[in-house]
Amino acid sequence: MRILIVDDEKIKRVTLADDLTAQGHEVDTATDGEEALEKLRGRPFDVVVADVKMPRIDGLELLRRIKQGEQAPATEVIMMTAYGSIQLAVESMKAGAYDFITKPFRNEDLLPLLARLEERRRPAAGRSMAPPSLGPEVERELIGRSPAMSRIKKIIEICTRTDANVLLWGETGVGKDRIAQTIHRHSHRHEKPFVKVGCTLFPSHLIESELYGHERGAFTGADQRRVGRFELAQGGTLYLDDVDDIPLEHQAKLLRAIEEKVLERVGGTELVQADVRIIASTKKNLLEKVGEGTFRQDLYYRLDVLRICIPPLRDRKEDIPDLAEELLTRIAKSRAFRIEPEAIAALMEHDWPGNIRELYHTLERAYLLGSEDITADLVRAQITRWPDRNNKAERWTGGSFQETIEQTERELLETALQEAGGNKSAAAAALGMKPSTFRDKLAKHGLG
Repeated sequence: MRILIVDDEKIKRVTLADDLTAQGHEVDTATDGEEALEKLRGRPFDVVVADVKMPRIDGLELLRRIKQGEQAPATEVIMMTAYGSIQLAVESMKAGAYDFITKPFRNEDLLPLLARLEERRRPAAGRSMAPPSLGPEVERELIGRSPAMSRIKKIIEICTRTDANVLLWGETGVGKDRIAQTIHRHSHRHEKPFVKVGCTLFPSHLIESELYGHERGAFTGADQRRVGRFELAQGGTLYLDDVDDIPLEHQAKLLRAIEEKVLERVGGTELVQADVRIIASTKKNLLEKVGEGTFRQDLYYRLDVLRICIPPLRDRKEDIPDLAEELLTRIAKSRAFRIEPEAIAALMEHDWPGNIRELYHTLERAYLLGSEDITADLVRAQITRWPDRNNKAERWTGGSFQETIEQTERELLETALQEAGGNKSAAAAALGMKPSTFRDKLAKHGLG
């Protein structure tokens, strides 16, 4: 392909041109947007690779002029942006950029983008199946017409058009898993695996083996080679759920696997390729963890290329009627159900600290108990009323010290189990308990 590289940084401009020429491309360079426009007037280019920040005419203005037809509107544009320039990256995609890549990057990281462009330019008969388009399908997958959900769907569309890493930020139960799956399903990697890693589920000494695999004899009990999640996701998407729970001592190796796309199994020396797209989720503010020294800043910037902030359900209650209908359809499967308008109003009254997950379980109980007819009284009876933990008077019921301890313990167990969606191992990990201890506690309180 004919490629024009536009960057005022001479070393990057020259080395990138040399490496792309070595790959068989015909390459020219320009120091800024103005020089690039002059070269585009003289001859056509298939691809322009442009830095965002440049003197005279910057990358975004160059992109707009190309796409508005002043210079070769059929030319594809790949933008180079610095870490932390998420908004610039989003603006460039909205303005018609094919993709973007974040600096600093290795020159070979650009090759997969160019390969996808070449594939797209081939005649239709020789082209592989394109990823499913967005539109009505996403509306079915991601329920909600609130302004917040409309913004999220627009960002998801950008995420599906690029290979950049994505960070999903929101409380437990807001639907981060479903958004991650939607992004993968509509990306160019959709035919490859989608592999989820629950980072909170594995103790510190096992997280490396889980992510990267291990060789036989690497540690006691490793009686055979095991393939890790990075290798299982090869060519596809690796979803790191609750990435904020990865211990600091394991973050350097994760950073290397993401940056260099290579890894070593535990106990091994062979380099293994790791061509995966990373989607990570967090329930905590990672910048605060960076400030506390419990999360690496360089890893944060590698993950936080495109960010989707998912609001809690209490901040978008207008989505509850549509969510209730969709969740009940899922719960009832092919069976009929009816939910009273008053029942919807009752759902709207609650703040849903457990978000969509809590709404699902509440509707499931109501459906099972209501013989397919869901009334307002039935809904109100199923909604869990959590005590205000900031209100000491409400928390203390007037019993003895031991009774208060027992009641508080039961509340903690119930809350952890609900927030973990019924997953006892995850709930135990959230409370810092061994799974066996957690099960014993559940049995003690009749919750098992």
